[in-house]
Amino acid sequence: MAENAVQRQTILSLRDTIARIENCSLPGIVRAAKAADAAGFRRGSEGTFHRKVLPLGIGPLDDLLKGGLPLEGMMEIRNAETRDAGAAAGFVAALAVLYQQERREKGHLAPVLWISQALACREAGQLYAPGLKSYGLDPERFLFVAARTVKDALWIAETALAVPVFAAVVLEIRGNPACLALSESRRLNVRARAGHVPLLLFRQAGEEEASSAFFRFQIKPAPAGERPLPDGSVLCGSIDHPAFHLLVEKSRAYAAADIFLEWNAHDRRFYPLDERRSAALQVNGQPENPVDPLSAPAGRSRRAQPLGRLLAFARAS
Repeated sequence: MAENAVQRQTILSLRDTIARIENCSLPGIVRAAKAADAAGFRRGSEGTFHRKVLPLGIGPLDDLLKGGLPLEGMMEIRNAETRDAGAAAGFVAALAVLYQQERREKGHLAPVLWISQALACREAGQLYAPGLKSYGLDPERFLFVAARTVKDALWIAETALAVPVFAAVVLEIRGNPACLALSESRRLNVRARAGHVPLLLFRQAGEEEASSAFFRFQIKPAPAGERPLPDGSVLCGSIDHPAFHLLVEKSRAYAAADIFLEWNAHDRRFYPLDERRSAALQVNGQPENPVDPLSAPAGRSRRAQPLGRLLAFARAS
């Protein structure tokens, strides 16, 4: 029994020494870690936890996020399939716009740093500067870094978080690499809190796994509506603002039903989708009328009839 106690005390002492060696280059990081609980929320003077947040103005989502997006620390955004990477990248870019706008309103330079693993760029493509500008980001205050390996991307992210000048840091990786496990995510979270910088971990085609992030969102594309006209009607066949199907997988509150949002680049903010459209998407997984409305032919419905059984024919050549 005595030997076990001595061994346990030795291990604890070694862990404390290693922690002090690793954190000696970041002033205040140990104080930031000790002033927070395991999820990264700072302890107030009365024993309660509080943190700086950026409200989104959407009641159900702000309630799940306990007030809004955290202004420091790590959040994780993932898409389950590669085909959804475009929607997830659009959602991450919208968050970067919100963070950049919040910092610029306070008079800061507010650059955004986007670090992308080379494999992620090859699978889903690189960012398009004119598109980012129309999306709401300031291209003159946007830095893009392509890293060859995940370890290089992690090193760049940790170095950037030590310089509290960025409005947000985006770390885009592919899948679930072994070098980014729970211990590495906690290290990134602590460094982001110490540097007072929000870190958006964008995981392409990644599975759900243990993480030290405050929140984890799964993003899927949602059908956009039609563009409204000044007279209140809609332009038939047009495409309105980009829409997202948001699933809150990790939060400090109970994760309720799915949330459907659309991003208005002109207003630089999210709006909830129409309640009728959201209900139809939750029930059917597709818009109520997926094709343009046409006048119904005589004697039959306007909807396409089922094709029946399909047969495979032999090749002609």
